[in-house]
Amino acid sequence: MFNKLFVLSQYVTPQLAVSRLAGRLADNDRTPALKNRVIKWFIGRYGVNMSEAAEPDPTAYSSFNAFFTRALKPGLRPLAEGEKTLVSPVDGAISQLGQVSGDRVFQAKGQSFSLTELLGGDQQRAEPFEEGEFSTIYLSPKDYHRIHMPVAGTLREMVYIPGKLFSVNPVTAENVPNLFARNERVACIFDTDAGPMAMVLVGAMIVGSVETVWSGVVAPGSGLITSTGYEGEQARSFAKGEEMGRFRLGSTVVMVMPKGAVTWNDELDAGKTVRMGEAFGTLA
Repeated sequence: MFNKLFVLSQYVTPQLAVSRLAGRLADNDRTPALKNRVIKWFIGRYGVNMSEAAEPDPTAYSSFNAFFTRALKPGLRPLAEGEKTLVSPVDGAISQLGQVSGDRVFQAKGQSFSLTELLGGDQQRAEPFEEGEFSTIYLSPKDYHRIHMPVAGTLREMVYIPGKLFSVNPVTAENVPNLFARNERVACIFDTDAGPMAMVLVGAMIVGSVETVWSGVVAPGSGLITSTGYEGEQARSFAKGEEMGRFRLGSTVVMVMPKGAVTWNDELDAGKTVRMGEAFGTLA
């Protein structure tokens, strides 16, 4: 009953207004006493392990978002070795992974979503990934919220897709159809030695914003899908494990590659906890 009420409440909540307000409050650096109380409450409520943080003192952060997007101590997430090894891009828990069925990506318990819609409705953009390989990783409030490259790649395109802001926790994933293709999101398309790769940063309820290292905060504009292409000097290349973005309050990453480009590790399954840099799959 509680789960049903939780899901139904999201349909009537003014998602955008609540989330944007949360984002502004999380960026507030003018009331340090309140900021410190909120951070300490959050650490206790969600069991955040501050011993992993480069700055373990909660009061040292200028804002809640500075705390939430905190860096880890150097060397704490070593990259799995191997030229063909694809690594986990984030700390989190696997929601699902497997093969795209035509244009449909499995979500949870009979739910699926459209790959084409996920990538902004452009069939040509989605075509290389049809029947491809996907993984969806959920970042909980306690997790490290920076996103890293699972494999070396060169940025080709970034697409901002406006949408709803449902929660993306497992309960919502099981009950809201087309969840990841209806929420606000940023799709980043890279060229890699194994073919194109899409890294989709999915927004959610209370998520202040999504940020990439090349464009900063990706702020909503006119409510229209906007695409930015990168060529020449703008086509920035990233090494495996290099940071490519972060969530200013948490959410989900959907990673998609062409058919046969990667074989996911056998021990990976829905619900398994992963850490950034761990071996996640083997490239073809």
